[in-house]
Amino acid sequence: MYIGLDLGTSGLKALLIDDDQKVIAEATAPLTVSRPHPGWSEQSAADWLAAASAAMDGLAAASSLAGVKGIGLSGQMHGATLLDASQNVLRPCMLWNDTRSYQEAAALDASPAWREITGNIVFPGFTAPKLMWVQKNEPDIFAKVAKILLPKDYLRLWLTGETVSEMSDAAGTSWLDTGKRDWSDVLLNSSDLTRDHMPRLVEGSEVSGTLRKELADRWGLPAGVVVAGGGGDNAASAVGVGVVKAGDAFISLGTSGVLFAASDAYQPDAATAVHTFCHALPGTWHQMGVILAATDALNWYAGLVGSDAATLTGDLGASLRAPGRTMFLPYLGGERTPHNDAQIRGSLTGLEHATNRSAGTAAVLEGVTFAIRDCYDALASTGTRFDRLIAVGGGSRSDYWLRAIATALNMPVQVPVAGDFGGAFGAARLAMMAATGAGAEIASVPKISKVVEPEKELTTAFAEAQTRYRDTYSALRGLS
Repeated sequence: MYIGLDLGTSGLKALLIDDDQKVIAEATAPLTVSRPHPGWSEQSAADWLAAASAAMDGLAAASSLAGVKGIGLSGQMHGATLLDASQNVLRPCMLWNDTRSYQEAAALDASPAWREITGNIVFPGFTAPKLMWVQKNEPDIFAKVAKILLPKDYLRLWLTGETVSEMSDAAGTSWLDTGKRDWSDVLLNSSDLTRDHMPRLVEGSEVSGTLRKELADRWGLPAGVVVAGGGGDNAASAVGVGVVKAGDAFISLGTSGVLFAASDAYQPDAATAVHTFCHALPGTWHQMGVILAATDALNWYAGLVGSDAATLTGDLGASLRAPGRTMFLPYLGGERTPHNDAQIRGSLTGLEHATNRSAGTAAVLEGVTFAIRDCYDALASTGTRFDRLIAVGGGSRSDYWLRAIATALNMPVQVPVAGDFGGAFGAARLAMMAATGAGAEIASVPKISKVVEPEKELTTAFAEAQTRYRDTYSALRGLS
């Protein structure tokens, strides 16, 4: 048996699978986000440990863990978890959607070395500019920093006593030479840091350490359980859904929106604002377009109109309609791909007497859909292939939304059978690889329950609305 732990923004999930990759048990624990100032987003690392403890306790209560051979880790990326020489946490972790360091990010990105070495723009949400912000605004804390860990890797420290990361998550720090899959001394030194501040690197399917005896005893696990390198949340989800070779892609409609395509070669194009990262498997990379608010935008609108997301999408019915005059730009906290604009904010325009709650819901789903189409075009411009597209995440439960996406992309969208094929499942698969020596062949695509085809009679209407969307962004940017 194998365990996957997925440290998300809103909660931590623990999943137990058997040797046939059948889910045996699962448990979750909630997490909250602190936003003390506009653009700030923080969590306490102690809350992650409490959530992991609770989820593992729940897993142990649901099933015997005596046969567990490995644990894999998945987690939210980019978070700056700062430790002193005694491994004490120095401040709350600045999360992936924290944009306070936009000025520091721009300053780093102005130096050509950062894009040349990492293959990416230095985005405000990445780890390196966060450290520059701390150096500038909290110098006493910066002076005490002895080790910098990503969120899931702080869990690893607790589980194993080891300070280790892996390639897919490390690629989101802006300190990794993504092509060479190693820390860049040039970029670290530019940040007044050295390799000593960084965790040791392994591949996601390799062993990073073994579970501490006191934790194994607490949950009834055998001695010597290995902990795999794991992966950043999207890379782990890709392993979970079988997107591990060129031509395979998935779209994730979660808090953020992600269009993820696997690649067997390193092919960066930073100017597109496409993320080019290492995959969680050796010798593979991936490209990714990211929007910061997907279901987060729908949940915001639901709160605004006093409803819930499921009711709003359900009220639309199953039949896709042409986009109306009302248009929504989902930039509630800035945007990454393709704009790299931390200061832009959302907009709901084209309101008229005929605009009702359902029209607003449709506009929100369409706005996120158009943002995803922007990501698709950015990835395609780099030469990325899309032979197959799989939909995952909470938003994929909306048939209306999937029809809109398939029509906007003019590409079929495959929907897996009911089940959890996300980060926790991918992490468990990586644990299986680490414990058994198995390779990518175990990361198969799940059974597909349905294929959502583009609605050809509406592709022109969606293309025209896409143009209006982009024009609206240009006008909004001119005002920001």
